[in-house]
Amino acid sequence: MKKSAFTLVELLVVIAIIGMLVGLLLPAVQQAREAARQMQCSNNLKQMGLAALNHEATNKCYPSGGFGRGWEGDPDGGFGATQPGGWTFSLLPYLEQNALWGLGADGNMNQSDGVKSANVTRAGTPIGIFTCPSRRPVRLYPGYSHQFNSGAVSTVCKSDYAGNCGTGSGDDMYPTSSYSSILAAEEPTSSISGVIYWRSCVGVAEILDGTSNTYLFGEKYLTSDGYEGTLPGGGYPNGDDHLTWTGVDNDSVRSSTTNNLPRQDRMGYNNGSHYGSPHAGTFGMMLCDGSVQRISYTINGETHQHLGEKADGNVVNMTF
Repeated sequence: MKKSAFTLVELLVVIAIIGMLVGLLLPAVQQAREAARQMQCSNNLKQMGLAALNHEATNKCYPSGGFGRGWEGDPDGGFGATQPGGWTFSLLPYLEQNALWGLGADGNMNQSDGVKSANVTRAGTPIGIFTCPSRRPVRLYPGYSHQFNSGAVSTVCKSDYAGNCGTGSGDDMYPTSSYSSILAAEEPTSSISGVIYWRSCVGVAEILDGTSNTYLFGEKYLTSDGYEGTLPGGGYPNGDDHLTWTGVDNDSVRSSTTNNLPRQDRMGYNNGSHYGSPHAGTFGMMLCDGSVQRISYTINGETHQHLGEKADGNVVNMTF
């Protein structure tokens, strides 16, 4: 009785067909994974937005930008214009992170060893909600901690999101090194066009263009060869050298001027001024009403700027 078997040619044909099917399937799998990661990123923004609304309801202002670069959080600073840490730090109690937020509390604003030690601990505590899953995993990266009220460390947690400073800049204010000199300075006025800036204390009533028409915070641009915290040629990527809890800096706020249009991450363009993301087509922005919008990279420059200004009188209807 003659036995049937595959010939070598038949086996090669089957292998080729399987290889072709796998080749067709892999892009679909990758697209599905990226869609899931983008959804998770939008969910991060949504959770932060709900926390920001609770912050505003409790403290009558959205989270402050803090004292500026060189400063991290101090729970004794409370919320608003007296809080040295950035807006991400102020969100912690509203993200069920009260214990992390309260480290170093001693009843007095100071630059004691206690608060410095607490900030070293916070620098080494990454929180997943501040990380875009399409960009990098939740872990520590090379970066700065701040000498004004923290001990020095070489690896820190990072944030992939930035507050809206309108037509301002993360470089607008380089602070002095003492609480007293900053607290004695005149507080910023509500005439600053954005919502989160140096010692900001902006409430819903000041969003005259409407909370559904004004950016609060969103995804920030980062050169894709800097995802690991340093650049191939050495040094830190622009707008990503400080840690999650820093006060106003390009790491923590971004501008929405016509000269700073949003961009998708790419290699070789090291700029810390833009909004953007690793996602194709759109990036995520949280509005002051707590809604998340996917914004096209091709958004008109004037529209982008108007959305970043809380009271310029140019109301933009969100139709993205």
